[in-house]
Amino acid sequence: MPNILKEWKVLPHGKLAQVDDGLLTVTGDIRMPLVDFERRMTVARLRDGRLVVYSAIALDEDEMQALEGFGSMAFLVVPGDHHRRDVGIWKTRYPNVQVIAPAGAIDKVREIVAVDTDHNAFEDPEVDLVTVPGTDGHESALVIKRAAGTTIVVNDLIANMQKSGGFGGWLLARMGYAGDEPQIPAFAKKKLVDDADALAAQLRQWADDPRLVRILPSHGLPIENDPSGTLRRLAASLSESG
Repeated sequence: MPNILKEWKVLPHGKLAQVDDGLLTVTGDIRMPLVDFERRMTVARLRDGRLVVYSAIALDEDEMQALEGFGSMAFLVVPGDHHRRDVGIWKTRYPNVQVIAPAGAIDKVREIVAVDTDHNAFEDPEVDLVTVPGTDGHESALVIKRAAGTTIVVNDLIANMQKSGGFGGWLLARMGYAGDEPQIPAFAKKKLVDDADALAAQLRQWADDPRLVRILPSHGLPIENDPSGTLRRLAASLSESG
């Protein structure tokens, strides 16, 4: 994303919402050329109270205090090359957090902050960090297992934004971010996917989890209506496009 932040700057956003035990999410808007673009931050609490922040967004002080009361800041996951905008200001605010980025994105992230690792450092059996196969190491996902089921948090690979009017809405639909159902954006297919078969296999593996209850994409609404079916359909679309 352009305009890497040098100081804490709060853009329009909603309130933190708890979608499962120890799992918070919040969305906000960022102004991109020609369109307002929705983005999501997700926060998972580990068993020992440490927090994993995925795709950080600067929130207002009320929401930041609520987040600080939720657990201790420990890990800052930069899930891809294009989600670096807020990482520097988060690291300044929480200097002891470990920064994690997938191997393929490390050089870009290091332009902003030092990266501690590209691997899962959580030591928690319920929260796993995955470098998504088929993305040449450029995309990380979280797999979070709770009593109520499994949540998969993805970044740019899957979008589920609602259609809207005007030129901005047309552009988002054209780019594959907005539509009647979740999809793999054209940007992701062109810039992220280097092995469609490997990515399709990962999507099918996630789909085979009988306890899968939701997918949280960085761009768009949670996918809670037949998430397994969605993953299988997207995997098939990769095979068809290949």
